[in-house]
Amino acid sequence: MEIKLAETAGFCMGVRRAVDTVLDIAQRAKGRRIYTYGPLIHNPQTIDLLKSRGITAVESVDEITDPKNAFLVVRAHGIAPDERKKIRESGVKIIDATCPKVGYVQAIIKKHTALNYTVIIAGDRRHPEVDGLWGYTNGRGIIIATVEDAEKLPPMERVCIVAQTTQNTKYYDRIVKKIQEKSPQAVVFHTICSSTQRRQEEIIRLAREMDAIFVVGGRNSANTCRLADLAQKENKPTFHIETAREIKNRDLTPYAKIGISAGASTPNWIIGQVIDTIEEACMVPRKKAGLLLKLWLWSVRVDLYPALGAACLTIASMALQKIPLSTSSIAIASFFIYAMHVLNRLNRSGESGLIGSFREVSYRKYARCYFATAVGSLAAALALSLINGLFSFVFLSFLAAAGVLYNMKILPDRYRFRRLSDLPGSKNISTAAAWGIAAAVLPLLHSQTAAGASTAVAFAFTFGLVFIRSAMSDIMDMQSDKLLGRETIPVIIGKEKTQIILRVIIVILLIVLLISHPAGWTPALSYFLVFCPLYIWICLRLCDRRAGFSGAFLEGILETSYIIAGLVVFCWYFLI
Repeated sequence: MEIKLAETAGFCMGVRRAVDTVLDIAQRAKGRRIYTYGPLIHNPQTIDLLKSRGITAVESVDEITDPKNAFLVVRAHGIAPDERKKIRESGVKIIDATCPKVGYVQAIIKKHTALNYTVIIAGDRRHPEVDGLWGYTNGRGIIIATVEDAEKLPPMERVCIVAQTTQNTKYYDRIVKKIQEKSPQAVVFHTICSSTQRRQEEIIRLAREMDAIFVVGGRNSANTCRLADLAQKENKPTFHIETAREIKNRDLTPYAKIGISAGASTPNWIIGQVIDTIEEACMVPRKKAGLLLKLWLWSVRVDLYPALGAACLTIASMALQKIPLSTSSIAIASFFIYAMHVLNRLNRSGESGLIGSFREVSYRKYARCYFATAVGSLAAALALSLINGLFSFVFLSFLAAAGVLYNMKILPDRYRFRRLSDLPGSKNISTAAAWGIAAAVLPLLHSQTAAGASTAVAFAFTFGLVFIRSAMSDIMDMQSDKLLGRETIPVIIGKEKTQIILRVIIVILLIVLLISHPAGWTPALSYFLVFCPLYIWICLRLCDRRAGFSGAFLEGILETSYIIAGLVVFCWYFLI
């Protein structure tokens, strides 16, 4: 099964800018109510998430009960001048998130209306963008939706033609040609957004290459409906869906190649869910390779793979410190990491609402089972640590308590930081620190060996790999984290700066591993462990949802860096 995701799928620049504007205001509103002038984007799931954050859509400024204490965000579609004037007179503070490309069309209409041109707008007369554009014509503009409408127009001398930014390019050209037959002096502006043009061209290419097409987005989204229509015109099975739930019970086995595109208002997390669902539905377990892949992805989904990764990193950390391999220390780290992952996911599953990762359905459906296995794993880790020594037990108990408290509400709702997890950037640091302690420090306590430079190297090795993997996962989840109000490092400083930091950490890890043996800190094993940061460097370039891989596949690829560490150690012991 081949799944190909369109490069242009998802938020366009204007929608992303509008959503980011609203979410930035939500972070610093300080008690002010936030409203959007109409639904911010044409995606009902995102609108529901914005409502959960106190962001309400209104159709009129009259619906705002306390205008002096409110923000009103003008969405990407823009509004008419008369509406803007009414809002200003109400006393509401306006935040303008009009797409710059829509603003450009507004400026053209305003200028040519002042020059006594008749402005013809090609677009859907019911669309809010077109309604706003018409407002700049001082009531003298003409809205046409079809070539038939253009045929009915009389000859005119001073004509200016513009298009709704999400209009179909070829259809607009036909409308323009028809108008120019009667009004050859018409001034024509090609105002269709370049992103829209690329999206439409790509869906046509995709439909020609693939066996079936899924177009993801709201049914009230004009540009999404056009994508579905263009795919259907290529005589390929086309499914216009809003969420991944609509894929269930569909027979996808006849299709060897499936293409996925999405409208300009479709968030990445919905696209990701669709990819996950299609991949799971189309996986063929009968073949040996398919069975192994399915088993691997299942282990990632239920958090057994990271637990195995914790065991591998513990083995590597013990080898770096020249500590004899201890089955109990390896088991403690594996049980502890599994328990913390599961308990924290269960604790956060309710807040994600509609978003949910590829694990969400399983965690909700089998919550009791997950809870029982997590508690059992934590009990096993504590019991083994008690056997290893009282100090080891106390240390692990403190670490477990901190892990459980991390996502628990400590302060009332009126405070911005109610949980430890609300602290900006804390997730990546605390997760990496917990792994580092479990893999490098706890085995040291059991062996009763004095800490030294090798301990620092082992801790830095584990901390660095886990931090990088955690931050890379957050880069892929940036859009959903913003909607949920999670202040991860990529959300705070951006994708590009986060990637720079990760590259710096990889370089530092490489340097530490290469100099630690000549310095006498670790055995020559450190030379071979450089494969792990080198592998994760490759992942920095490959792990992108645009590749069309599922979330489980990408997370599994990242976590394989831990498994590589364990394999390197086993090869090392075999060679020596």
